[in-house]
Amino acid sequence: MPRILSPSTHSQETLAIAHELLPTGWELKTAPHGRPEFLELLKDTEYYIGAGQFKHGPEFYQAAPKLKIVQTLSAGYNTYDLEAARAAGVPICNNGGANATAVAEHAMLLMLAVCRKLIWQHEGVVSGRWRGNDFNSYKLYELEDKTLGIIGLGNIGKKVARRAKAFDMHIKYYDINRLTADQEDALGVRFALFPELLKTSDIVTLHVPLDMSTHNLIGERELAMMKPTAILINTCRGPVVDEKALYMALRDEKILGAGLDVMVEEPPKPDHELFPQVRGLGGASRRLHGVELSIALFDTASPFVPGNRGADMVRASALA
Repeated sequence: MPRILSPSTHSQETLAIAHELLPTGWELKTAPHGRPEFLELLKDTEYYIGAGQFKHGPEFYQAAPKLKIVQTLSAGYNTYDLEAARAAGVPICNNGGANATAVAEHAMLLMLAVCRKLIWQHEGVVSGRWRGNDFNSYKLYELEDKTLGIIGLGNIGKKVARRAKAFDMHIKYYDINRLTADQEDALGVRFALFPELLKTSDIVTLHVPLDMSTHNLIGERELAMMKPTAILINTCRGPVVDEKALYMALRDEKILGAGLDVMVEEPPKPDHELFPQVRGLGGASRRLHGVELSIALFDTASPFVPGNRGADMVRASALA
């Protein structure tokens, strides 16, 4: 009987859905990751489904001689040991498009939150500054007619483009795989080289996977290219942005602000330099020398649906 194994980190509701979708004659087992009962089940497991929070080195594959596939619940796979999987001859399949809608909507939320200074406005109301705000010192911005630069035009990047179009934004993109002219017209985007996009965009939003080529993709040099009124949005992976360089750019007002859904260390420490806390009646606001920084870390569970569509192979040529 083919066995699927997954860590016991799923809700009962999620597991009930998974069992309904389980093919006849298959079994789904769960156990606390790394515990003796998990390792015992792993011996006869052919399919493993996980979210990437556990490190799987060579010892994992040695303990699973019958393993055929590792299926991730997320689109990202940067936490997986691809070398260990390749050595064991086990393909890793990612869940391409998982959370794409949620992340695209969250990117738009962060753009609006920073442009309209949502945290500052909320705290002004709850602290009694209803009509006492100095609107000359705190300018608010609209998305309409602003230029949005999308770095990475995959599933999420395209969804962001469609949503930004509804806000009447001008949309540029940079991706290593350029669209055809007809595809650009259909999506309402225009290609720009990476430096040009940074220099001309009012908002830069990041939607790239994390690998060696994208680690610290946005650093001191790139931030210096951006407009002093520009906003950086990151909803992909924390290490894509050099946090020290971002801190300095915000401190020195080289850019206007940033909206972050991800950080290098998660959860970040309370005293992280990016958000010194200014406490008031409304709780803790996060500002940096007059420049608002909107941070909204969230984790949306991926659907636990094995076999719901074709698997997306991660670097299939490298793992073959």
